[in-house]
Amino acid sequence: MRESKRKKLEAKGWRIGTPKDFLGMSDEEEAHVNLRLNLAEGLKARRQARGITQIGLAQAIRSSQSRVAKMEAGDPTVSLDLLVKSLLALGTTNRELATIITRP
Repeated sequence: MRESKRKKLEAKGWRIGTPKDFLGMSDEEEAHVNLRLNLAEGLKARRQARGITQIGLAQAIRSSQSRVAKMEAGDPTVSLDLLVKSLLALGTTNRELATIITRP
């Protein structure tokens, strides 16, 4: 956010904060959400980079296209295990997986 916009909002009584502040999350909860989002974004980016459709990935992991869509959206009903398994099915190395996980 631009500093000038931030100042205008604060002058009108708005509080500026993070999603963690707004939702009252603990550090562990924030880390969990960030991990899930990093894995979801990494999955989508790698699938697209390899030219594989959601249907193609679903077949490779014996799941459904709608489940792949949920994985890529960071849906909380998708397990972290399935996200990692899907990335590995796309040929993601351990080093690449570590890079995805540690993204800020």
